[in-house]
Amino acid sequence: MVGYAALTHPTFYKFGSLADMSFALKLDRIVARSEELNDMLGEGTLTGDAFVKASRELNEIDPIVARVAELRAAQRDQIDAEAMLADPDMKDMAEDELRTLKERIPALEHAIRIALLPKDEADERSALLEIRPAAGGDEAGLFAGELFQMYKKYAGLHGWRFEVMDYDESELGGLRGATAEITGRDVFARLKFESGVHRVQRVPATESQGRIHTSTVTVAIMPEAEEADVQIDESRDLRIDVYRAQGAGGQHVNKTESAVRITHLPTGLAVAMQEEKSQHKNKAKAMKLLRARLYEMQRAALHATRSADRKSQVGTGDRSERIRTYNFPQGRVSDHRINMTLYKIDRVMAGDLDEFLDALIAEDQAARLAAEE
Repeated sequence: MVGYAALTHPTFYKFGSLADMSFALKLDRIVARSEELNDMLGEGTLTGDAFVKASRELNEIDPIVARVAELRAAQRDQIDAEAMLADPDMKDMAEDELRTLKERIPALEHAIRIALLPKDEADERSALLEIRPAAGGDEAGLFAGELFQMYKKYAGLHGWRFEVMDYDESELGGLRGATAEITGRDVFARLKFESGVHRVQRVPATESQGRIHTSTVTVAIMPEAEEADVQIDESRDLRIDVYRAQGAGGQHVNKTESAVRITHLPTGLAVAMQEEKSQHKNKAKAMKLLRARLYEMQRAALHATRSADRKSQVGTGDRSERIRTYNFPQGRVSDHRINMTLYKIDRVMAGDLDEFLDALIAEDQAARLAAEE
C-alpha cells in the first residue's frame, strides 16, 4: 500500500506544489475521520443524538472516501506505469495506461474538490414554487400558466411530488398567481437557480395583427422551512384574517369564510390561501408559505453579509433579475447568466430543463471552486 510519503512525493503530483500537498493532507484527514467514525459506531458506545450525529457525518463523507480510494488507486497505477516505461517490452502498454490516467486522475480530483465545497444546508430539501405574471397583461398570465405546467412536468420526469397549494386562474385561462409544493430529494438543489424574471417573446393569441409582444413572469423557488428554521410567535407576530373565497375555486366560493390571510407584523409579509374548502387547511398552507418566505429572507441576508461580490455567482435568487428569454418565433430559449441558448423551446416547455440546470450548477461550482483557491 502506498503511504502518505508516496502520496505527497512529486512523482504522485506532477508539479509537487504546496496546493497538491495541502489537498493530499485534506484527503488523509477525511479518510482518518471515516475510520474513526466507523470505530466509534462499531464499538456500540454511542447512543441517542451522538449516534445520529456520527451516522449522519459518516454518510456525508463516505462517498468522498470512496472517490479518494479510486484516486489513490489511479495514482498507484500511474507510478507503476511510469516504472514500466524503462522496459522496452512494456513501454507501449505503459504509454496507453498513462494516457488514460492523464484524463482519469484530474477528473477524480475535480470530483472530490466539488464534493468538498461547503454545502448549502437547504439543497436536500423540498421546495415551494411561486409564479406571478409581471409585465404584459393577459399574455403574461397565460405564459405564467405555461411555466407552472413546465415545472409540473419537470417534477414528474424526476419522480417528485407536485402539489398545488394555490391556483388563481384568470378569465382567459392564465394565472394571476400560483403556488406549489415540490417534494423529493434535492429538489431545491436542482431548481434554486430558477428564481428570477422569465421573459417571453411571441405573438399572443389575442393579437390580430401578428405583432410579437414581450411579457414577463416572476418565479420564486424557496426551500421548505421547518418550524425550527424560523421563530414565529403567533400571538405577537401574526395577524390572521378570514374571509370568503373569491374568483374561480369551486362551489364553496362566497359561501363560507374559508380563505385565510396571514400578515407577519415584524416584516409586513402577507400570504393568502383559499384553495381549500377548509379554513384550517388554508391556514396550514399559508403558514408553510409564510415560513418559507421568511426563511428565504434570512438566507438572502446571510448570503449578502458573507459575500459583497454577488456578480461572481450564477444568481442571487432575486426575483427582479432577468434570467431567461423564451423566444417562440425563433424556437429558442436563452439563459442570460451563462450565455447559453438552446433551439428546442417545445422540449423545454415540456419539462426538458436538465441541460440548463446542469450548466447552471456547473457554473456555480466553478465559481465557488475559484473562490476557494
